[in-house]
Amino acid sequence: MKSSATVPTEHGFRYVTQLCKHFGHKVPAACEGQEGRIEFPAGQALLRASPGSLILVGEAEDPEALGRLEQVLESHLKRFAFREPALAVDWRRGPAV
Repeated sequence: MKSSATVPTEHGFRYVTQLCKHFGHKVPAACEGQEGRIEFPAGQALLRASPGSLILVGEAEDPEALGRLEQVLESHLKRFAFREPALAVDWRRGPAV
């Protein structure tokens, strides 16, 4: 199963870097340029910064694991983006954007 979210922000590159570094202490994570990949026990996350947005893609075996992955990514992103209190993450299940 897959889900994706396009998060409007001018700081996408910063968040890709922060998320990969943070999770890299616990699980395999890699960051190269504007893109990152994090391998969670429940599934994997792909992150991509683009002008004006951050694109998150989650993939897991079942809906419960995908929900956990979405929640973990979203909560950590919002923690790093505390200067953007209106930051919204709208997950959409299905094909990635």
